[in-house]
Amino acid sequence: MEISKAELASAAAASGGSAFPASPASGTPQDLMGAEILVKALQAEGVQYMWGYPGGAVLYIYDALYKQDSIQHVLVRHEQAAVHAADGYARATGDVGVALVTSGPGLTNAVTGIATAYMDSIPMVIISGQVPTPAIGLDAFQECDTVGITRPIVKHNFLVKDVRDLAVTLKKAFHVARTGRPGPVVVDVPKDVSFKKTAYHGYPQSVEMRSYNPVKKGHAGQIRKALQLLLTAKRPYIYTGGGILLGNACAELRTLVDMLGYPVTHTLMGLGAYPASDRKFLGMLGMHGTIEANNAMQNCDVLLAVGARFDDRVIGNPKHFAQNDRKIIHVDIDPSSISKRVKVDIPIVGDVKDVLTELISMIRETTTRPDAGALAAWWEQIEAWRSRDCLKYDRGNTEVIKPQHVVETLWNMTKDADTYVTSDVGQHQMWAAQYYRFDEPRRWINSGGLGTMGVGIPYAMGIKLAKPQSEVFCITGEGSVQMNIQELSTCLQYNTAIKVVSLNNRYLGMVRQWQEIEYSGRYSHSYMDALPNFVKLAEAYGHVGMLIERPQDVEPALREARKLKDRTVFMDFRTDPTENVFPMVQAGKGITEMLLGSEDL
Repeated sequence: MEISKAELASAAAASGGSAFPASPASGTPQDLMGAEILVKALQAEGVQYMWGYPGGAVLYIYDALYKQDSIQHVLVRHEQAAVHAADGYARATGDVGVALVTSGPGLTNAVTGIATAYMDSIPMVIISGQVPTPAIGLDAFQECDTVGITRPIVKHNFLVKDVRDLAVTLKKAFHVARTGRPGPVVVDVPKDVSFKKTAYHGYPQSVEMRSYNPVKKGHAGQIRKALQLLLTAKRPYIYTGGGILLGNACAELRTLVDMLGYPVTHTLMGLGAYPASDRKFLGMLGMHGTIEANNAMQNCDVLLAVGARFDDRVIGNPKHFAQNDRKIIHVDIDPSSISKRVKVDIPIVGDVKDVLTELISMIRETTTRPDAGALAAWWEQIEAWRSRDCLKYDRGNTEVIKPQHVVETLWNMTKDADTYVTSDVGQHQMWAAQYYRFDEPRRWINSGGLGTMGVGIPYAMGIKLAKPQSEVFCITGEGSVQMNIQELSTCLQYNTAIKVVSLNNRYLGMVRQWQEIEYSGRYSHSYMDALPNFVKLAEAYGHVGMLIERPQDVEPALREARKLKDRTVFMDFRTDPTENVFPMVQAGKGITEMLLGSEDL
């Protein structure tokens, strides 16, 4: 019998998994150290896993963690990886990810991970140690201005100066992280606050914040206007982003698309929201999107944008995008995202799940239906665009491994399995997005907004801990993977058996591609001149290493790796160093001004 998270949380809060004394039945408060209150708060929030690295300022917290067994702490090898692993866990599960770092360099090492989560709106709580309150501002050992450093890259942050405020602050942190537009929240805890004792009256059941009340329900009148536009459209298009996944609205999106029969596209962060295997899905759009997805975006007459933000990688040059007249409906939980880059006609602020549910209900109630003739003509145009295979590559090559072939082979082998795919950032990320056809949400875990190299292995570790029965593949490159390769040690210690698929082209591939196209082939510092022997390196970390150099060995290697269910396997695929990602939209161009292959250069 499975125990629900709510039951787990209430049991932990009652100190079933803790060595701290439970409150007497009479409700008499306990005297607890701040560190003990912090752990009780995490238990009450149902936290099962956290990632971190100890240091002087957080030793009382680590001592409190030692005295309980309901929260598993994972010791990473670098604080950046702690935040990335918690981030990957949050993306795959929808729960709040939790990381713990010490003061000074512990916090500054975590900054990249925090900014990565912030750009992609991932719910996280990062607990950082701080020097004792009397020493703040005196340049104490391992002191830094945590609140000031993280202010631009968090949804909110707190400095707790009084142990009596700790429980309610943590309640606020989790509330802010998971509600509205999600995001990371930093709670900075000075060492004396974690040491001091106070009367603990229990963890707050709820919290009210006057200055923070995110809108959840969309305006009914605006939704009705949107419905009218959608049903009278001649060339409708549905464009969604990561907000659909974060809002757990994929079932509603699928219902809406299937009811209307309209074409749909996703951003890089939205892949899996609608099945890629369905003909109504036109592929990813944007800088490396398909012809059909980009042309439909430019030529539609009514665009329904849900949980997306019209960013530069999606619409290209805004002036080009504005050339064609179209009506835009924009649904988003965050009012600041609406009309930020593109002026919209019908803004709807609200939870995307609630708004889509109401929209579906209104469609069912009305007798008006889309113009079948116009829709058929629109689909005929889309199929004409789709008839040109913009994702073609040299599939018959027997001399050198094409990176696309590795991803396609992996997809064919795992498409019916319970599989999660993480990636780092670069060419391999785009090939994974293009050639691994995601049919389910939260299976594609990558850094979109910040474009952070080095996330792949930590993401995979976090997911594998949460989903031990699932297959977890990290698609990476020989450049990205070295940024957090020390986490192979963590994989061994915690038996997170991930499979690393390294598309090794001996270049910083995306940099090299841009240098070839935009900088007349001046490959300035994009060639990797002194790569390690990845097979021996993997073995040195206690894992299995494989070197794959021939196209005919790609499938057997992947099959062998999958058989080694309880081992982390590092597959070093030596791929074509000249291969580029196409289609491609150059900087400053419009999304229909695509390069489709080397013949367009």
